[in-house]
Amino acid sequence: MYITITPQKLGTNYSQSSADFVGYLEKENQGLEQQDMEHFFNQYGDEISAKEVVKEIDGNTAKLKKKEPKFYSITVSPSKYELRKLQDNSQDLKRYTRELMKDYAASFNREINGRPVTVDDIKYFAKIEHQRTFKGTDFQIKENQPYATKILQLKTDIRNIQEGRAEGNIKSMKREIAKLEKQAPHQQNGKRITQGMKKDGEQSHIHIIVSRKDASNTFSLSPGSKHKASEVEMHGKTVKRGFDRDTFFAKAEQTFDKAFDYKRNYAESYKAKKTFVKNPNLYFSALMKLPANEKALAFKIISKSGLPVVPSIPVSQAQIALRVFKRLRRGAEIAIKSSSIGI
Repeated sequence: MYITITPQKLGTNYSQSSADFVGYLEKENQGLEQQDMEHFFNQYGDEISAKEVVKEIDGNTAKLKKKEPKFYSITVSPSKYELRKLQDNSQDLKRYTRELMKDYAASFNREINGRPVTVDDIKYFAKIEHQRTFKGTDFQIKENQPYATKILQLKTDIRNIQEGRAEGNIKSMKREIAKLEKQAPHQQNGKRITQGMKKDGEQSHIHIIVSRKDASNTFSLSPGSKHKASEVEMHGKTVKRGFDRDTFFAKAEQTFDKAFDYKRNYAESYKAKKTFVKNPNLYFSALMKLPANEKALAFKIISKSGLPVVPSIPVSQAQIALRVFKRLRRGAEIAIKSSSIGI
């Protein structure tokens, strides 16, 4: 499970309207028949139009300043192992989303009119998508980049020769391009993986647009709060504040596991990822203590995520932990700090 929570920005400024983001989420519906489209939904309704989503989100921003987020994006990406437990990706993920948003509400250390925040206080709209494309931040793109750069330069050289601006052997250059295409370390269906290419396999995931303000457009509910749980004096009253991301991320896994009878491997648990950041040696030690079949799956999960695999015959736990985890820790720390979970 990989979850991110981000405020929506356009450059350095927060988006003043959800229209562009909603339009982006409609991209998979282009060219599809009505019965094949995925529509927006919320806790109690299905087939909500994009126009209504924009109207509801943009109309729920009372007293928010231009420098404050108007809405947040929550992206929930189950792993291929998790997706295998689903019978119907669309309907199962809708059901999961509605349970997940109860966990989201419960993670706020806030009160509304003297009671805890509930899912009825959250104004959100969600949409299921079934495709993903490779982005510049994906490790496959980064590791293929040196080859992409050389190929682009060769293509530029060929064009210059064809247009009379330079001299050279075009056939030789084309052979070199073909060689580089095959040498690139990450391939899909016999082709070099490039930015924008659709990813193979099950790619179903959830996009959630959640308003910064509660459903009554009165109270601010920010999942970007730096506070997990604290109290502050405001206008002579003691007010609770904060959002516990650790609680939310952990509950997100528990809710999924319960709903779909999923047996989560240690390597894909939020607890493991937190341990990895705080104490790599303890994380590695825990992996090595797993039963043989679980250990094998753990390293398969890690390797499929683009992380280097621990050598099968380690000299010592300390050396391996230092050699491997030191390289990875910084990336994991960034993921945790950016409100993301998942290796």
